[in-house]
Amino acid sequence: MAIVLALISAVAYGTGDYCGGRATRSVPLLTVSVLTLSSSTVLALVAVLVDGRPFPGGDDAAWSVAAGLASLVGIFAFYEALARGAMTVVAPVTAVVSAIVPVGVGLVGGERPSVLALIGVALALLAVALVSGVGRRVERPTPRRIAVLALVAGAGFGLLFVFLDRTSDDSGVWPLAISNVTCWLLVVALVLGRRPSIGRVDRMGMVAVGAGVCNFTANMAYLLATREGLLSLVAVITSLYPGTTVALATVLDRERMSPTQVVGLGLAVGAVAMVGVGG
Repeated sequence: MAIVLALISAVAYGTGDYCGGRATRSVPLLTVSVLTLSSSTVLALVAVLVDGRPFPGGDDAAWSVAAGLASLVGIFAFYEALARGAMTVVAPVTAVVSAIVPVGVGLVGGERPSVLALIGVALALLAVALVSGVGRRVERPTPRRIAVLALVAGAGFGLLFVFLDRTSDDSGVWPLAISNVTCWLLVVALVLGRRPSIGRVDRMGMVAVGAGVCNFTANMAYLLATREGLLSLVAVITSLYPGTTVALATVLDRERMSPTQVVGLGLAVGAVAMVGVGG
């Protein structure tokens, strides 16, 4: 069940990235961030009310705040890197690092997946890189500072996975609510401090809201998956999310997949099968 939930998380994350990317084509990034975080935060708070559990203890709250901070660092570093560097470099570096961090933490922490599952993990890491665009011709050079930003973004997303995994089962869905509120408050404070141009919010604003719904779904599925399975396996399956983004761009935007992306998607299917059987 953990692998199924991780796959749901990957599909939801990838769909959210696609929706967010489409929205930023006509709506300013900060506006998209506020809309996305607002919708996911509302859903998380509703989930908390439905769940009915009391506010968690200090450790769970601290890990949840840390998850929110890690997520925010990842988001801003990722978009800053994309704005100033080549996506063909930034995307695969970010995606692979976001998978390596939790896998490494899980293995160091004593998790011991089967040999078949570990082979699946290695294939998944390769699949993430290929699907994200590694190997394509780079249109513009990527300075060292941008490569560092991509590493920071990947580390931020990877630590988000780790910190959510550290929360206890008894905390219910509070970790999602606390992490979302943390992100939302910081982004709103940034908007109020900088007073940027909000721009015209058209139907793409609803697409940004949809991205928030997808992100909440992804986080919920991931949280449940880590409570049933190994972090080192759940996180790497979740990190296959670029496959969904590429698939949606191919179907809806008629973008063409490169041969390496096709190979990457094939490896992703094999990786999921190996992790599912071996895990």
